[in-house]
Amino acid sequence: MPAPLVVSIPHRLGREEARRRLQAGLTRAAASVPVLHVDEERWDGDRMIFRVRALGQAAQGHVDVEDDHVRVEVTLPWLLQRFAEAAQAAIKSRGNLLLTKRD
Repeated sequence: MPAPLVVSIPHRLGREEARRRLQAGLTRAAASVPVLHVDEERWDGDRMIFRVRALGQAAQGHVDVEDDHVRVEVTLPWLLQRFAEAAQAAIKSRGNLLLTKRD
């Protein structure tokens, strides 16, 4: 089993506001990436559990919302491991947009 891809995104919003911004964020982010489809997105307190598909491959993970950062952990199948660096950059970039732009 491959090691999970982990991205930590700092923020200054507090836990409640960060969670509020992220609750619709995965589906919105996936809409802007044509090859990405969200199969599952569910919240359990401050943790979002998700399952997505890209290029016919499924990936799963979770997002933990903390007071000063968000931690994204996703396990990519072997075929998508080749894109791990690009995925990490994209997660960090999209996360920063969600957590820093004004509503």
